[in-house]
This record gives sequence, structure tokens and C-alpha cells, in this order.
Amino acid sequence: MADTSNVITRFAPAPTGFLHLGHVVNAIYVWGLARARGGRVLLRIEDHDRKRSRPEYEQAILEDLSWLGFVADEPLVRQGERGTIYEAALERLRNVGLIYACECTRTGIAAASQPGQELCYPGTCRGKNLPEQPGLGVRVRIAPSVERFDDVRHGPQQQRPFEACGDLLVRDRDGNWTYQFAVTVDDDAQGITDVIRGDDLLSSTGRQIQLARLLGRSTPPQFLHHRLVMKSATQKLSKADRDTSVRDLRSAGWTAARVIGRAAASVGLADVERPLSANDVAVLFSGVRRA
Repeated sequence: MADTSNVITRFAPAPTGFLHLGHVVNAIYVWGLARARGGRVLLRIEDHDRKRSRPEYEQAILEDLSWLGFVADEPLVRQGERGTIYEAALERLRNVGLIYACECTRTGIAAASQPGQELCYPGTCRGKNLPEQPGLGVRVRIAPSVERFDDVRHGPQQQRPFEACGDLLVRDRDGNWTYQFAVTVDDDAQGITDVIRGDDLLSSTGRQIQLARLLGRSTPPQFLHHRLVMKSATQKLSKADRDTSVRDLRSAGWTAARVIGRAAASVGLADVERPLSANDVAVLFSGVRRA
């Protein structure tokens, strides 16, 4: 599809820590690809986790984005303010018998999962008919299926969500909406055509496609999963580990262009490290077309 297509993508940080170079890489991809295609970028604050989200982190994210020069095309949206939208989506699933309450703990699920693999819910509460009430989680029944999609970077993919993760948790025991549910509902509600995110979320794609279909979305968005900034062969940069943040680099005297240039070079978007402004990141994707 040509650059004049109606591409809508999103930058969607969680306010659980400060932005680091990995987030800058994602911003380069999101804004660069959107601008190269004549598309729009929405800003979504993914504060569904009420325990870990902090207003001071949200403020820092907004300040750092402004300093870097990445400007969204619409006012920001906070997941914490979208509870009625998620409730309505949950009700649609409930009305067709796909929802059930779950009393299982993460510890118990981990004990039933294969060592070294993703936690897979074994369906313990599927037939218990527990009443939905505070203190219990809520899950959606997903069917055994093969979800096929084309990733712009990785090519054709096949995933089996039921075998990988089991029935999806949509609201946890503390009443928080889960990432998988909130992001799927929001991407549909906001008309997101292109989901651009790191390789660590590639395995989530098939389950989100299946969940979106259960909610009524027949055509999934285009997906692109990009390289991560790694601090070792096996560890990505992490907010939880308090890895060097954009704010740290600012305090050390780095310019915004130097930060963006470092991020671009760190994942091979630029052959050499050189200053790069947010207004110029589209040049990194000038030959890219939407599949």
C-alpha cells in the first residue's frame, strides 16, 4: 500500500518507570513509519496496572517525549479512564458465554506449567461456575486454533494461543484490567491499523488477534515487531531494573538528537551513530511500504 494510506499507529508506554533507549527505539519506529506513510500517531498511557503506575512517571514520560521532539497527532488517552469501555467489551463476551471467574493464583499456575516456558493456564476453573466477585479473576475461553499472520519484519507466523497460554485473564484478582485485554480493546476502539512494538511482544500477537475476533474485529491490524536494545545477550533494557533512562542522559548533557541517534544505531537502523532529530526519523523508513 502506498504512503497515502490511512495508517494509524500508537506509542503506548506504561507509567511504571522512566523512558530508556528501548522506548526511544520504539518511538523512532512508530513516528518514523507513520510519517513515511503519511499516517498518524496516537499516544496511549497504559496505566491499567494500578499498583505499579505512578503519576510522576506519566509526567516524566510526557516531558521526555516533548524534549525528544516526538509529538502525537491526538490528545493522549489513559487506559485508567476507559473502564466503561472495557466493561462493555467484557459484557459482550459474557453475553455469549465466554467468561468465567477464576480463583487460581499465579503461584499455582506456575507450579502447573512446564519449567522454563511461559505460564500456561490449565483451565482449572473452567467448569467450576464460580460467581464473579471481588477477589476472583475473570478469564475468557479461547478455542484451540492456529493463528496465522504476517509480521512486517519476521514474515509469516503461526501461533497456538490455547497451547501457549490457555484461557486469557482479562481482569486480575485485584480488579485490574490485564494488558492483553486492554490493549486489544483499545487497538480496535481507536482504529489502530498498524501495531509497532518490540520483539518481546511477538508471542502476544496470536492471542490478541483471537481475542479481537471474539470481540468482533474481523480484520486484525498489521504487526511489526522490531529489535530490542539489549544490555546483555539475554537481557533487554528494563524500567524495573532502573536501567539508564532518557532523564539520566539529559542530566549528563546529551542532546535529544544524540539520544535518538544512539537509539537508532543500537538496533541497526543507522549504519553509524550520528545525531538525528525526531523530525528526521522518517528518512530511516523512506523505502518502506505497508504490506
